[in-house]
Amino acid sequence: MNTTFSRRTWIGGSAAMAASGLLGRKTSNGQDQRNANWETTTQKGLAWLRRTQSSRGHWNTQVYPTAIAALAGTAMIGNGSTTTQGPYANEIARTADFLISKSRSNGLIGDPKTDQRYTYGHGFAMLFLSQVLGEEGLLDRRKEIVDVLTRAVQFSGYAQTEAGGWGYVSAAEGNDFDEGSTTITQVQGLRGCRNAGIPVSGEVIDRAKNYIYGCKNKDGGISYSSRQRGSSRPAITAAALAALYNAGDYDSEHVPEMWQYTKKELHGISDGARSFGHWHYTYLYYSQVVYRQGEDLWKPFRTRLYDRIASEQRSDGFWDQGQIHPVYVTACNLIMMQLDYGYLPIYQR
Repeated sequence: MNTTFSRRTWIGGSAAMAASGLLGRKTSNGQDQRNANWETTTQKGLAWLRRTQSSRGHWNTQVYPTAIAALAGTAMIGNGSTTTQGPYANEIARTADFLISKSRSNGLIGDPKTDQRYTYGHGFAMLFLSQVLGEEGLLDRRKEIVDVLTRAVQFSGYAQTEAGGWGYVSAAEGNDFDEGSTTITQVQGLRGCRNAGIPVSGEVIDRAKNYIYGCKNKDGGISYSSRQRGSSRPAITAAALAALYNAGDYDSEHVPEMWQYTKKELHGISDGARSFGHWHYTYLYYSQVVYRQGEDLWKPFRTRLYDRIASEQRSDGFWDQGQIHPVYVTACNLIMMQLDYGYLPIYQR
């Protein structure tokens, strides 16, 4: 999608108008007036993330600290702010500095001592920093981000398994184990880096795509792992399809079958076992897939999705459904609620 105006054009005051209920904001294509209640819901959620961020740029979560910080920061970018401009500039800048500080000499963004599944954080951090980079106005921080992402890409290549996927830790540390959800975080993060001008090996991406296709079942769905083949997982299939779209793979013979499978299993927005207990993860990715199908399919789906999300928000502005942490759930919901603003390059049509 080519946005018709930049983040900086919009930033000047529309956030305050939305928060006060005066603005049913249009999406970036300028054609669609959004529900004012969705705007109020979004601003309340962003305000809660702002209040709960620490002065060091992270959120005080015991689980997935790097991944959750990156997702929360991505939610704030989704509203149009950058590290230097907009209502959430300070928070985004602190998140960027925190993630930069988590970069290790081997390229990993994260801490293996405090996160036993550090590839999630690594992938989401690459995604966040790659979205920051294009609008970064401070030369020193920009140089730091380029350095961090360049080494992060190299680490991802090193951590890839022989089959072409990724596991919860690097291939060397995890006995070459891989699975679908961590593979998707790497593919999206790497694609974000490539789009931001960071060199990414085409071979690494091609191996990852072949890994996804190798996990596909006859019904069009993707199984959990190349080693643990079994029934198709709608959540992983939706995530895989979103990542393939990011990688520009629209025309593969596998994509239509994967789309039909996910649409059949997820379009009704149910609470059943289809999400395997991870509803917000599932619809974080499925919403990206539907958004890319065009307005005719997206708008009615968006109404059902956004109305549900808004109805579940707590009075303080957060969401606490799910199994991981309220910051995680809130960040996922806010990314979904702002998807068609078009401010995050990785999610644009």
